[in-house]
Amino acid sequence: MTTVAEFKIDYRQILDPKGQLVARLPRFAEDLDEVVKMYEAMVRVRVFDTKAVNLQRTGQLGTYPPSLGHEATHVGVGAAMRPEDVLAPVYREYGTQLWRGVSMTEILTYWGGDERGSDFAVPRQDFAWCVPIATQTLHAAGAAMAFKVRREPRCALAYIGDGGTSEGAFYEALNLAGARALPVVFVIVNNGWAISVPVAAQTATKTLAQKAVAAGIPGIQVDGNDVFAVREVVSEALETARRGGGPSLIETLTYRLSDHTTADDAGRYRTEKEVKEAWAIEPMIRIREYLVKAGAWNDVKEQSLVQDCVRQVDAAVAEYLRLAKPSTDAMFDHLFAALPRHLHEQRAIARHYSKPGASKPSGS
Repeated sequence: MTTVAEFKIDYRQILDPKGQLVARLPRFAEDLDEVVKMYEAMVRVRVFDTKAVNLQRTGQLGTYPPSLGHEATHVGVGAAMRPEDVLAPVYREYGTQLWRGVSMTEILTYWGGDERGSDFAVPRQDFAWCVPIATQTLHAAGAAMAFKVRREPRCALAYIGDGGTSEGAFYEALNLAGARALPVVFVIVNNGWAISVPVAAQTATKTLAQKAVAAGIPGIQVDGNDVFAVREVVSEALETARRGGGPSLIETLTYRLSDHTTADDAGRYRTEKEVKEAWAIEPMIRIREYLVKAGAWNDVKEQSLVQDCVRQVDAAVAEYLRLAKPSTDAMFDHLFAALPRHLHEQRAIARHYSKPGASKPSGS
């Protein structure tokens, strides 16, 4: 018997759950102002997330997928990307999107049922939220192929959840990226649960990162609650891709502290003990402890930051609530060069019912 191939999966952690360094400090983290900026971004998205859930509960927002517990992964990824890179998100990566210039108002507009929220003012070429599972990985691979053909020094980055790695589109994207050595990075956010399905029920693999092996690309696992480790690993992968070194797959280990969406009740399938243990190692603790020990943070700064974040979020909410509601015609625009007859009829019906006090059309 001859061994024809072997592989290993490395794991990266820089800050432990108590904020202690367990590996070399990355160069970017030598600048405490930059570390503070990342921490502020994590707090900002958590304050925003809390407000968005409250808006849904009061009927002012549609079904909403919280990002509670994912802040280190999302901000670490955002900080590692360049503005000219392209992001293909799933549907809860607000920390990355806010870092890249998507506004809170745009996020609220989209989850309020208005597609105009997907028309980002700043990262114009970033993809919109992708509710179908895993298709965004193919979008990212396609964008990366375009970058390579055009010889542009840009990268695409696609998010995917642990559940999404069971989808065929995920494997197709990895295979294409590996075969063509595309400048794309795939980030698996392994938060333990695909709605109510645990990772152990999805796959027999010891890691999700090793799914890269079949595509012939590097795979690495990282502590997704450690913003230092996430930023460092993603930065390395992006720079490799930018130099023509091909794609990478990164598995970030974190935990979904909230329900899957506001339509979910995680208490039906998760134990209180599991959630309590996850709160003890959640991402905000270690980075805040690190800054406090470095003399760059204190309770006064924390209180001031939270107050500032609340003001920003409230201003975004007020702007969102002031937006004029879209016409029902928006459901029919941009679908066909010439609208089919049956959709003309549906558009007329929608217009009728959109009027206050409208009654059922005669003959319908």
